[in-house]
Amino acid sequence: MRRNIDIIKRNDVKITGTGDKPIIFAPGFGCDQRMWRYVTPAFKKDYRIITFDYVGAGNTDLRFYDPTRYSQLSGYAQDVIDVLDTLQLQEAIFVGHSVSSMIGLIASIQDPKYFERLIMIGPSPCYINDPPDYAGGFEISALEGLVDLMEKNYIQWANQFAPMIMKNADRPNLSEELEESFCSTDPNIAVNFARATFFSDNRKDLSKATVPSLVLQCADDAIAPTKVGEYIHRHMPGSEIQFMKATGHCPHLSHPEETAELIKDYLSKLQII
Repeated sequence: MRRNIDIIKRNDVKITGTGDKPIIFAPGFGCDQRMWRYVTPAFKKDYRIITFDYVGAGNTDLRFYDPTRYSQLSGYAQDVIDVLDTLQLQEAIFVGHSVSSMIGLIASIQDPKYFERLIMIGPSPCYINDPPDYAGGFEISALEGLVDLMEKNYIQWANQFAPMIMKNADRPNLSEELEESFCSTDPNIAVNFARATFFSDNRKDLSKATVPSLVLQCADDAIAPTKVGEYIHRHMPGSEIQFMKATGHCPHLSHPEETAELIKDYLSKLQII
């Protein structure tokens, strides 16, 4: 019982919704569960909604932060498994934004019983270009420079990176919220997560997928370009891809109605709702 209490507190797990089918929403790098607040209401009637944060974000218990564990995406995947195990949930719908897409994939490969479907929003299995067959969007030198800036001047990094991720320049409040989210995280924890995110290569994991998936690919996404989403779809068995009208990398904030609608349409076709 004590371990269950610790996991709930560690990851600040919250449960809402009046349905029976579990759906878990996992935040992307530098974000917390509040980012889902415009999407989750669409699922309250039909689902048991689980939101949480990775250790180091939001209101999680920092006593549980282990820099070694969280230097790899597998450490974050274990967080997901711990939460689902603690809640005694199986065959959940996992909705992951950005790096959480790969975290969910890793977790589902490690322990498939907890997962029924993966929904990946702006996923990337590798951010680094690997010519001639793979264009991840970044040269390794650019990512090294990004992490170096994080270490030297975290506030400046957040100020520059948030608008690039969010796009939608006509709505500056969105970039401001994302920047505030970045700045609410301890810089040392953020840098460790950034290294795990941007320097991981999970391309070989795609073929190991144990459950079907939906890839939601945004337009004009500077972090996960269209070619990356198409690559995932080609290499991941049981995957579907939907190209969104939403621009940028955070459609659950910028275009929540479209995001929720595409997820619900996908699940409805599968007779999950």
